[in-house]
Amino acid sequence: MHVPELRPANVFGDDWDVEQSQPGFAWKRIRLGRRLGGELLGASVYELPPGERSWPYHLHHANEELLLVLEGAPTLRTPAGERELAPGDAALFRRGEEGTHQVVNHSDRPCRILVVATMLEPEITEYPESGKIGLFAGEAPGGDREFRLHGFFRTDEVGYFDGEPPAGSA
Repeated sequence: MHVPELRPANVFGDDWDVEQSQPGFAWKRIRLGRRLGGELLGASVYELPPGERSWPYHLHHANEELLLVLEGAPTLRTPAGERELAPGDAALFRRGEEGTHQVVNHSDRPCRILVVATMLEPEITEYPESGKIGLFAGEAPGGDREFRLHGFFRTDEVGYFDGEPPAGSA
């Protein structure tokens, strides 16, 4: 039996695993679930600077997510609208359209959130504002293994047999 080496993890620490600096989407991330050896449950702590967003407005088809505000006053955007949150506030994002979400920091100081997610795959994510879909097989988004298939695509529809070779050519 392989026992993974576990790194210390503190939700208020500053030992960041990943930093994202795409304009408008800047954050730091502690991969809490990975550090603790999670297999079917993922968790990440994000710190968003003022004026930044966590990720594009999106939804998941396979996985649920739970958000807990640790520090600051982030704004939660869902199909019901926007709502400012406070430390201790929690939200759940179910699978499908009703779970569409995004976190934005409209405040003048950093905010810190904990996001806990199931890690089921295959996973399909949708980005309704940009018309993209994300496909993940072999590992759930945020997981530790190599993806067998993953990518982001536009949702231009094609027919079931489009691009298939004619009969007798196989």
